[in-house]
Amino acid sequence: MNRSRILVTGGSGFVGSAVVPLLRSAGVQVRVLAHQRSVAPGPHVEVVDGDLTDPATLRGICRDVDGVLHLASYIGKDEERCAAVNVDGTRRLVEEAGRAGVGRFVQLSTAAVYGNGPFRKVSEDAVEPRPVSPTSRSRLSAERFVLGAGGAVLRPYLVYGSGDRWVMPALLRMLRALRSGLPERGAAMLSLTEVGSLARSLARMAVTAPPQRASGVFHACASEPVSLRELVVATHRHLGFPLVGGDQPFERAREELVAAGCDSHLLDLFGVDHWFDATRLGTVGGCASGSGLSAGLAAHAAWYREELLPDPSSAHSGEPAGT
Repeated sequence: MNRSRILVTGGSGFVGSAVVPLLRSAGVQVRVLAHQRSVAPGPHVEVVDGDLTDPATLRGICRDVDGVLHLASYIGKDEERCAAVNVDGTRRLVEEAGRAGVGRFVQLSTAAVYGNGPFRKVSEDAVEPRPVSPTSRSRLSAERFVLGAGGAVLRPYLVYGSGDRWVMPALLRMLRALRSGLPERGAAMLSLTEVGSLARSLARMAVTAPPQRASGVFHACASEPVSLRELVVATHRHLGFPLVGGDQPFERAREELVAAGCDSHLLDLFGVDHWFDATRLGTVGGCASGSGLSAGLAAHAAWYREELLPDPSSAHSGEPAGT
């Protein structure tokens, strides 16, 4: 990487916490837009307080930067807040970047914009997005400002690793509720992304990918999917999650989840094919593949065991992160 200056939003979040140290260690000058959660300044890191919902705090934020890495988003069911942060906030940031003549703009979005599936090895232009939640609807709307300005949008599906408060907690809750077996033999094929691999992809897109090719939509997933059953076995081995055996029809599994007090949407996340082709990202210098599932889970096992397993109530359903 070169000595660019990159503005990062969401630098203290799940993905941002992996991206900022990576940029810093590569000698990239990082300007972090901080809101709510603090980010410690240090070598190569400048921290600026700001709020995507407050236009006054964004004025001049893109001055003297070479690229914007927009990782911040609101994930929740509040439609007004989704619009204020994800849609209007992104629009304002794109406008600021345009006024400052910034040449690169990379946004972290989510493959949840496609909806519930099934999707099997679909490329970026093969499926019309049909988002089903306030979060994914607003993130799709935000993408349009970035794409309209010639920027890049990365869409991972399920992102896991240290700091994950959505994906593995949701899987754990589902496994604890499914007493009679996995839906349809656990055959659903899923695209997963380890957070370190995603951080490397984002950093490369913001700093080193050829500018003329680093635009449009890119799936940011491992090159090969894993089945739900493979995921269950791997999380049992590395994280101590329940090893659910057996098989049951999809709708019976949904009934079992509801009876256990779980959101049935968990079954749509993990029990239906969500396999996205990430070939395009690899062609522009991104690192779509990264480590395999077993190695990825092993690298983050200590964090998951300490932060997640002691408190079963901490597992909840949520938007895929990229979520």
